[in-house]
Amino acid sequence: KGLKIIKQKNNFEKRCTWRETFRKNIIKWDNLIFDYVTTSKKNVLRGLHFQYKFKQAKFVSVIKGKIFDCVVDLRKSSKTFGKSFCIELSEKNCLSLYIPEGFAHSYYSHSDLNIIYYKLSNYWHPKYEDGLIWNDKNLKINWPSKKPLVSKKDKELKTFIEFKKKYGAF
Repeated sequence: KGLKIIKQKNNFEKRCTWRETFRKNIIKWDNLIFDYVTTSKKNVLRGLHFQYKFKQAKFVSVIKGKIFDCVVDLRKSSKTFGKSFCIELSEKNCLSLYIPEGFAHSYYSHSDLNIIYYKLSNYWHPKYEDGLIWNDKNLKINWPSKKPLVSKKDKELKTFIEFKKKYGAF
């Protein structure tokens, strides 16, 4: 509930391609104030991350490459609490995903080089960042790889059951 998939269009000519990545008149349901770009190599899995204070809505687009993007609803009052949603985002399909506040977010990189563009509703506060372990069996996420490249920090994240004990919900 609350996720939005936005279809964009790649424009081509002999010299170049271009794509609108954000239009306030289309995406007007939040005040997105902060942008950043990440790059990831093939077989990298990042997340499932969230900020427990200064929660962030996110608008995610892939500028180059292809990712398996996945979110988990952490909002206790939501009918989809504890459920995951996954979608392929790529430079070719021109899909973007809007994620409201209260979700954990993650992605797996399919291509040799992946460039992911974010717009967020709040600034990054590493002090208030936490997450869920990517391979938690209770989340039933069918990741593209059984052995992705995962950071040490992400390998130490907690299960969804441990999240509920610590935070209750958002």
